[in-house]
Amino acid sequence: MKPLKFLPLVILMALAAAALPAWAQGPAGAGVVAVKAGRLLDVRSGNYLSDQIILIEAGKVREVGSARSVQPQVPAGAKVIDLSRYTVLPGLIDAHTHLTYDPDMQGYRGLGISIPREALIGARNARLTLLAGFTTVRNVGASGYSDIALRDAINAGDVPGPRMVASGPALGITGGHCDEDLLAPQFHAFALGVADGVPAVMAKVRENIKYGADVIKLCATGGVLSQGDNPESEQYSPEEMRAIITETHRLGRKAAAHAHGAVGIRDAVLAGVDSVEHGSFINEEDIQLMKDRGTYLVPTLYLGDWLLENYQKLGLTDNMLAKARYVLPEARKHVARAFQEGVKVAFGTDAAVYPHGLNAHEFAVMVKLGMTPLASIQAATLNGADLLGRSDRVGSLEPGHFADLIAVEGDPLQDVTVLQNVKVVMKGGEVVKEAPAAR
Repeated sequence: MKPLKFLPLVILMALAAAALPAWAQGPAGAGVVAVKAGRLLDVRSGNYLSDQIILIEAGKVREVGSARSVQPQVPAGAKVIDLSRYTVLPGLIDAHTHLTYDPDMQGYRGLGISIPREALIGARNARLTLLAGFTTVRNVGASGYSDIALRDAINAGDVPGPRMVASGPALGITGGHCDEDLLAPQFHAFALGVADGVPAVMAKVRENIKYGADVIKLCATGGVLSQGDNPESEQYSPEEMRAIITETHRLGRKAAAHAHGAVGIRDAVLAGVDSVEHGSFINEEDIQLMKDRGTYLVPTLYLGDWLLENYQKLGLTDNMLAKARYVLPEARKHVARAFQEGVKVAFGTDAAVYPHGLNAHEFAVMVKLGMTPLASIQAATLNGADLLGRSDRVGSLEPGHFADLIAVEGDPLQDVTVLQNVKVVMKGGEVVKEAPAAR
């Protein structure tokens, strides 16, 4: 017999494992999680499925079905999470966030915040967003690639937070909504995403992608919380928008256009943009174009309530406040029409204009403007996943998808405001917010 040291490594490992007691080798079901759902919302059909088991392995859904059919597949030693008294849904998706910003950074107050400080603010806000039930977000605009750093820290497990699709600095014209427009000329201040002319905007797209951008954000029109510009006026020219969006698509990314005014919306859609953010003055021509081309609208509505109720706490200039008082009520009229006409909608909030963690308040405004509760939930699950290009990973609880889910008390199809009080959050098979103890 040859000495043991000459045996192949695989045989040695097998002998060592066999010599260990059973408890040291681990149970057969170690790493497997079985979630018992009293009521599971099938977001595709809108039907509730009762007495379901979601079987999870390696952070992904392995099987979903009735307890009768799935229970025999649950191995001994699997961790069981009992959500029998809750309604279970897929983790929610917010397609328009700014995690590295806060409401009190508006106006001149924000000038004293460094980019490293913004990244740390983002770490706090990422946790708040995750605990609110949003397990995936698209972050569309941040200073100095701070959102890219935050995304990478979350992916590395350094800080808790949702899955992030991040843009880096938003592209904008000199003096536009996405420029630094609060400082006097002697400071020579420009936002990092400023680029003018076709060659420059193409180079800026490439630069953002070089530094890690998953999506490109461009400012097609003026905005509300910027000094001196007009939200209804187009900023990038049609030629510049076509160059940005064509280059973005050529490099395998999607493009999102901040657009309030009707002309800017139209030209962004004609240029091939994947989503229109805000859409405040969307008109019938825009609506029809978006329907014909399958362009998503990402309305950001609840911020109108919060901002106009809390503006005195913020650092808004008189110009910003005047625009807010005009644009935000108008937006609801036009967006309600887009809902009625059947434009594709993905859920988005513009969280940072109001405090992070209140994202789910958006659902009630969407329903108030004509959406059904189910359609609003689909906007934050199936549609959000489609817009982000991640339908194979998030947006529904299906085999092969990430095990991202939430649990709420009550029936969100009858009262969508129950989504404002999420009781349980799971991301990738790990519970990040536990159910409160039963009384």
